[in-house]
Amino acid sequence: MSASTDPASVGGTSSVRLALPAEAGPIAELQRRAWAADPDLAELAGSLDAAQMTQSWWQAIVAPPLAELRVLVALEPGAEAPLVRGFAAIGPSEDPDAGPGDALVAEFLVDPSHRGEGHGSRLLNAIVDTLRADRFNRVTCWLRTGDDRFRAFLTGAGWGPDGAHRQTGTEDGAVRVKEVRLHTWIAD
Repeated sequence: MSASTDPASVGGTSSVRLALPAEAGPIAELQRRAWAADPDLAELAGSLDAAQMTQSWWQAIVAPPLAELRVLVALEPGAEAPLVRGFAAIGPSEDPDAGPGDALVAEFLVDPSHRGEGHGSRLLNAIVDTLRADRFNRVTCWLRTGDDRFRAFLTGAGWGPDGAHRQTGTEDGAVRVKEVRLHTWIAD
């Protein structure tokens, strides 16, 4: 969709679409801001380089290693351009127990100051629509065990735990996070 036909830029309504290269910076800034506000991730956020994060998101948008790897953005109309209020990174699951029809929501963030405005719901619906179009049958998402808000959001949308859990963190062990996996079936 071109910028001139993007509903967020012409119709004054919020929308979700594939991210554009110019949105890599706003995505990285939103991620840093959200992580910095989270007690479990604040230390990690402080150690990340903003330019490197922007470059990583730009690469994910412009040249993903697989066609099914996508970055979606939730947008709100802005004075000059749509404002990124949330984003998601999606693609095939690389979990050891994943089947060929399993997809993964690798990252899902809505700006903390804009939660409750429908951006998360629009983003989740676009994720399911995109993954169905790519012929995935099941979607999984790892979330921190203490992230009750995100868990409530996903379970309210019909997701549930599938019994998988793991511990992730930084290579130096300074940050350790326990996670549980939720999933939902999206096959028609």
